[in-house]
Amino acid sequence: MSVTVLLVDDEPLVRAGLRAVLDAQPDIEVVGEAADGAAVIPLVRQLRPDVVAMDVRMPLLDGIEATKAVLKSIDEPPKILVVTTFENDEYVYRALRAGADGFLLKRARPSEIVHAVRLVAEGETLLFPAAVRSLAAEYGTSSARARLERAALTEREEEVLRRMARGMTNAEIAAEMFVGAETVKSHVSAVLAKLGARDRTQAVIAAYESGFVAPT
Repeated sequence: MSVTVLLVDDEPLVRAGLRAVLDAQPDIEVVGEAADGAAVIPLVRQLRPDVVAMDVRMPLLDGIEATKAVLKSIDEPPKILVVTTFENDEYVYRALRAGADGFLLKRARPSEIVHAVRLVAEGETLLFPAAVRSLAAEYGTSSARARLERAALTEREEEVLRRMARGMTNAEIAAEMFVGAETVKSHVSAVLAKLGARDRTQAVIAAYESGFVAPT
């Protein structure tokens, strides 16, 4: 089954480049394009893409507000992959905090672009670079720490969350912890439920904001 993608960027050349890379893959199909975040809601309703690759800075509605709108307005929303120029941009972190599932640098190699789309489509976490980890720690609050304490994660669940924060997939976590993939999946589900996190990315943000994982 193909992963369907909606491209949202105000630069035609960026959209053309992403389309060329993604449409060359046998398991990925670009189903639509938009030049601004304001067009995202109707296109998502019409096309039902699995992933929205969305520019973080756009003239009418930026990627942060568009992400919020999609998550608020769409039942079973698509995964959102923020596309940006600078990895240390506060806009990126704010978009992730708003509910985006990961981000992609515009200068990324074709193989990295394809990998990012596949990962978020599968519900996995993209590895956060040092710049984003530092921003998360900077935004840390006592309420974030209290949230993690209230979650009362088991020792195993804490081990899984630490590995999620390192960007490891379920299969990689299973191999490192010497347990089955289904066991890891169960632990991940428990972590998300206890933290009240929509997905893995939101759980990882909580881990960094609370100080549970240090931005090394």
